[in-house]
Amino acid sequence: MKTTIHKATERGHANHGWLNAHHSFSFGQWYDPKKVHFGALRVLNDDIIAPGMGFGTHPHDNMEIVTIPMEGELKHRDSTGREEVIHEGEVQIMSAGSGIQHSEFNPNKDQHTNLLQIWVIPEKRNIEPRYDQKIFAQEGRQNQWQTVVSPSDENALWINQQATFAISELEAGKAVDYHLTKPEHGIYLFVMEGEISMGKDLTLGKRDAVGIEASEQVQITATQNSKVLLIEIPMLELH
Repeated sequence: MKTTIHKATERGHANHGWLNAHHSFSFGQWYDPKKVHFGALRVLNDDIIAPGMGFGTHPHDNMEIVTIPMEGELKHRDSTGREEVIHEGEVQIMSAGSGIQHSEFNPNKDQHTNLLQIWVIPEKRNIEPRYDQKIFAQEGRQNQWQTVVSPSDENALWINQQATFAISELEAGKAVDYHLTKPEHGIYLFVMEGEISMGKDLTLGKRDAVGIEASEQVQITATQNSKVLLIEIPMLELH
């Protein structure tokens, strides 16, 4: 098993006033040649958006974009005519495909919004743009993995890539295993809240992450009440 540790304190950081963002991978003005991608996982941004503020209309193409609100709400509007509000407990996916324009705003006037926005390089290029979102019952992730994004699980949101997103909320002392759908894939674990351990030598705290390669399964143990995002991803090489 090969591991690559990404500590929360070593992420890129940009504070624009209305947006306080941390970048796990190179993004915008922040570039780290060792943190450009993990396989097909290209972006993982931890964004805090001020009340009433947001991203104006802007274009995307040929990228799978997953948004996971952790606090507050996000209002989405796109060029297909779709207009939705995404709440904590929901997950959104947008396949930018051949091209789409969208805007995202915090609709609340007295509360910030904290979300993860994750970009995955697609399996097929120039597909018709599509959008979906879904609420997932919290009990479905208690001390187990709840699949929220998958190319094949009908209970999850569909993604144009052989990638799986799963979330677990673990009580302190509880452990959970994950078996890869394809042995050649990698796993990126991101600790949303709490603290977890892997074996005797690796402990990850809030917003820490680890990339894992050459292992067909992983086991994590919560050393305190924790919430963890797991992304199983094809190990593409970017050129």
